[in-house]
Amino acid sequence: MGQESARDRAYPPKPGDVYLYSTCLIDQFSPEAGLDTLNLLEREGIRVHFPDGQTCCGQPAYNSGYPDEARAVALQQLSLFSQPWPVIVPSGSCAAMMHHHYPKLFASDQALLARATELAARVFELTEFLVHVINFKQPDRGSACTVALHTSCHARREMGSHETSAALLSTLDNVDVVVQDRIEECCGFGGTFAIRYPEISEAIVSDKVASLRATGAERVVSADCGCLFNITGRAAKQDELAGIAPPTLPGEHIASFLWKRTSGIPS
Repeated sequence: MGQESARDRAYPPKPGDVYLYSTCLIDQFSPEAGLDTLNLLEREGIRVHFPDGQTCCGQPAYNSGYPDEARAVALQQLSLFSQPWPVIVPSGSCAAMMHHHYPKLFASDQALLARATELAARVFELTEFLVHVINFKQPDRGSACTVALHTSCHARREMGSHETSAALLSTLDNVDVVVQDRIEECCGFGGTFAIRYPEISEAIVSDKVASLRATGAERVVSADCGCLFNITGRAAKQDELAGIAPPTLPGEHIASFLWKRTSGIPS
């Protein structure tokens, strides 16, 4: 599927209520990114609802060629977001699965297709929502720093949210955003790809880390935890092998980066 842009969908006016879909990686490994997403939205006067019972979006099974298993997981989500509020997803990868692929999963069942299509239309990647719905603009209260942005493949190629991540960073007056070579290339994570083909994944992420280091950035920022963990994990392993501490290429989810800088919290 081709890249989506702001011209491809209608954006609602700023809502009073939204749902937060936290994603597995944030829930299990980076809860601070979920809490900072909550902070960003609540500061804008939006009530955030977090339904119990959230699970995986189904993408690992879907991408691995198991549509029935993916459908069973996705079905769990269809009943959770019953009110007509936007569903905010702090991950371009999971947002792409729900927005683009849920209708495909349920194409053979007209009743479920209608529900999946209705839900898909309300799914927004976090940075997309902040830019196109909230018109986010908060003063930068942080000190001068240099960062590099990495955008996941799904965010870039299906949600078009690499543009909104970059737009948000450009609003921060004290942040210098540097661009790595071959910025559009994968980090090598790819979900189950990294597990099934570890040697290839390691080669890809090593190239990505080298290109990020070459920019001189103090840290890497991403709207997808999977990519972020893969990149910073490889960089940390290289530091360990070289006997270097502290980490030379730390990383942060863009929700946490935005919240800290616009709240005056040191990173």
